[in-house]
Amino acid sequence: MFIVLLKFSAEKAKAGQFMNGHKAWIKQGFDDDVFLMVGSLKPGAGGVVLAHNSSLEELDKRVKDDPFVVENIVSAEILEIDPAKADDRLSFLLA
Repeated sequence: MFIVLLKFSAEKAKAGQFMNGHKAWIKQGFDDDVFLMVGSLKPGAGGVVLAHNSSLEELDKRVKDDPFVVENIVSAEILEIDPAKADDRLSFLLA
């Protein structure tokens, strides 16, 4: 399981120009059953993606394809998590 932090850079003002591509990238992540959740880092610091069903190498390639990453609007950091215990609602993450 992974947490991807997408932190805005000095190029944040360009985000609107690439928002449709970024949203398509997010949709593809859900369609491929890799993304579990996306959301904003508060206050206006960027975004976060919760991901699974991927290797670190595959996820790294996917993240590098995000138009926000390509255009240096965000910097990306991938944190790998080895889940040890979870609420029953999240037990699928332990498999």
